[in-house]
Amino acid sequence: MGNRRGIIFEAITRLDGMMMAGESRFLAKSAARQAGETFWTFSTQTIHSHRTRQAYQQHVLHFINWARDSHAINRLPYLDEQAEALVAQYLMERIAAQKSPYTIQAERAALRLFFQQRDLAETVHIPPRRREDIQRSRVETRQDRHFQPAHWQDTIAFLRACGLRREEATALFVREVYWRNQERLVVYVRNGKGGQSREVWVLPGHEQAVWSLVAGRRQDDHVFSHLPKNMDIHSYRREYAQSLYLYLAPGYQLPPSTGRLKRDAYDRHAAMTVSEQLGHHRIDVVLRHYLR
Repeated sequence: MGNRRGIIFEAITRLDGMMMAGESRFLAKSAARQAGETFWTFSTQTIHSHRTRQAYQQHVLHFINWARDSHAINRLPYLDEQAEALVAQYLMERIAAQKSPYTIQAERAALRLFFQQRDLAETVHIPPRRREDIQRSRVETRQDRHFQPAHWQDTIAFLRACGLRREEATALFVREVYWRNQERLVVYVRNGKGGQSREVWVLPGHEQAVWSLVAGRRQDDHVFSHLPKNMDIHSYRREYAQSLYLYLAPGYQLPPSTGRLKRDAYDRHAAMTVSEQLGHHRIDVVLRHYLR
């Protein structure tokens, strides 16, 4: 009995078995479509990136600790048997505690994957996620007061020109910035969200901001040796998205930030191209979180 594995160990082992790092979620989704599967949202029921694994593990272990403290559940099989009821109760408590709808949606997604139940806690009504409640990269935060942009102008200019995520910029090598057919400067992302790779267009007219940081350097060097933790990289990613959209959609302005979005208020092709450059492949994401 003394050697019996605890519930935390069991949970981490299960998550280990779900890892498919390096395999493209995009390709898995394409294969499912070719097989005739139709869907609005899609999950391979596996985890394709270490960043996703970290976030999901945090949500799962928080729930397990709650179940252990509140219901004295200390073995994973017992938790599996009561998953529907306990996850529903847990999410209701999170809603009552006024946690962000974004957080609660992410928690339910993580738990659905962990228990391999696509409709787990379907009866729990999560409050709608409202665009006007989003604070990230749109208002001044505490971290902004601990960051001096004047000391990082070259880095900021680079990130504004290609819109990388923090993890993507941190992993970037000099050799992954290159000219495509001597016409377009691109940045190659080896392992983006969902394990997907992509070539990112450098914003036209901003090539020098990117090329100046890699020209003459060793190919195996990382482009950035350090990125300050208080640098709001997502705000530069959003600026890139908006600048690229306006470049691709001459005659259009950014979609209105409030109200119902009408079809003729934006250029759909330009918005989809921006979404692909960001590594999302979902037009609703770029319209909701980047262009508005």
